[in-house]
Amino acid sequence: MAHIGVDLHTNSFTICRLEADGSQAFATYQLAQADLARFCLSIDADDEVAVEATGNTAWFCDEIRPCVGRIVVVNPRQFQVIRRSVKKTDKNDARALATFLSKDLLPETRLKRPGEAELASLAQTRDMLVKSRTKVLNKIHGIFNRHGIKLKKEGFSDKRLKSLEIENFGGVEKIELTVLRDQALELTATIRTIDKALAEAASALDGFEEITSIKGVGARAAAIFLSGIGDVRDFATADKLAAYVGIVPRVASSNGVTQHGRITKQGNKLVRTTLVQCTLSAIRYSGYLSAFYRRIKERRGSGKAIIATARKLLTIIYNTLKNRWIFEDFPTFKLRKPGQMAGQTS
Repeated sequence: MAHIGVDLHTNSFTICRLEADGSQAFATYQLAQADLARFCLSIDADDEVAVEATGNTAWFCDEIRPCVGRIVVVNPRQFQVIRRSVKKTDKNDARALATFLSKDLLPETRLKRPGEAELASLAQTRDMLVKSRTKVLNKIHGIFNRHGIKLKKEGFSDKRLKSLEIENFGGVEKIELTVLRDQALELTATIRTIDKALAEAASALDGFEEITSIKGVGARAAAIFLSGIGDVRDFATADKLAAYVGIVPRVASSNGVTQHGRITKQGNKLVRTTLVQCTLSAIRYSGYLSAFYRRIKERRGSGKAIIATARKLLTIIYNTLKNRWIFEDFPTFKLRKPGQMAGQTS
């Protein structure tokens, strides 16, 4: 069995084949079907391949998976050997991957399945457009504020945007406001289209009915959670999922002294922010979560309380997906009986 490190680019890839006796061989291939077939012929069914996670890694892995025994997709943020290399070349990067693979020391990441990857990409696009719309609205607010006119940014509905009084502004500002207003309206319409697509795509995923039975988790949030978490069975415990999402505190332990800091924020930012938003909604319905939030808030403040409650909600999400719970009444934590249809009373 050989260990093969792959330095993958958009148009080519360089490999280092590390044999059991320590010998090394290098080769460079083009990302074309002919070269991929040639690479597959050069490897054995029990070989192991390591490749860093990049934009085309999932496609590359699908192409070579039938030819190789094991593929390890490496998290580049956790594997700093390549990033901080003094002599960074394709061969050295491939050699580093092969060497650490042979010692089983690579930080492995999870590849999303095709449906999850597409849904995650669409959710990220929506997040990008929402931020763009916020910038446009802030600009409109700034122009009015410059003339002493105070607008409520949170109240920029389509109707209000269309009725903005811009006729009294000068020629240049009038053009700018017209462009900004039209852009905001267009972004709003696009976001609504994405919301509809997200809900439809998420409803086809396993676990959608279960997770949306949690009061405070809507269709859009479900799409983000299901695409971000993937197969919940990959996580042995709810704490493992919390660490993956990045909502666990940093821990520093030395010489018998342990210190806990802020949350790591190393996971998917969109999943994490959506979780906090859902938590703010869920504590309005769940007496259990509300009581927990108030108790932590009295001792440690609202900021730490909402993060602690978000982790509690994430544990509920984990157990809901893993055990396939469907809540008949989430505020009282009443589960629907197996075979019982929605709306039926027990």
